[in-house]
Amino acid sequence: MSRRSLRPQLNQIRGWVRQGRTDAWIAHQLEVTVQQIQTFKREHGLEPGAEAGAEAGATAEADLRAEDDKRIAAELEEEAVRQAEEDARRAEEEAKAAEEAAARAGAEEAEEDAPADADAPRPRRRTRGRARSNRKRGAALEGTFDHGEEGYGLWLDPAVQDDPVYAEHWAGHRPVAVTIEEDQIVIRRAGGDEDDDD
Repeated sequence: MSRRSLRPQLNQIRGWVRQGRTDAWIAHQLEVTVQQIQTFKREHGLEPGAEAGAEAGATAEADLRAEDDKRIAAELEEEAVRQAEEDARRAEEEAKAAEEAAARAGAEEAEEDAPADADAPRPRRRTRGRARSNRKRGAALEGTFDHGEEGYGLWLDPAVQDDPVYAEHWAGHRPVAVTIEEDQIVIRRAGGDEDDDD
């Protein structure tokens, strides 16, 4: 018998080996020697023990990949939880800082309005409900224009809640139209209400 390449029959030989065919039977089918079949099987890892070892190695590799995937998924989930906690903490700190800034602004204004006698007790401000104000109707209030990370805002003097005009016409959420000019920012009620010119 002449020696010929068995490479084109690799899959066929692999199938016969899995079926448990003998080297002599395979050699007879392909018209080659038994030694050629044995050498080919060794070169291509087709020995029954090598086949089982290769399958076991592939299974072990798949198990390792699955473990890696689980570990990576767990790490990603932990990172997402950490990020959410960090975002919540940052938002809480920003809200707290904004509250403190508003409180400081209110305290500074209260100090400016305080009587000259520093020992005199300060009247307590009412924070809820309407209070009578000594201010004249339409008198100017102070405010701060803020453009922070979350957008633009206007911080008004806390005394605005005591103003009867504010309480009657502006309290609550109202849509407004803002006109920006060189020396002033005008805020009017949106929608062209009759009160716009008042």
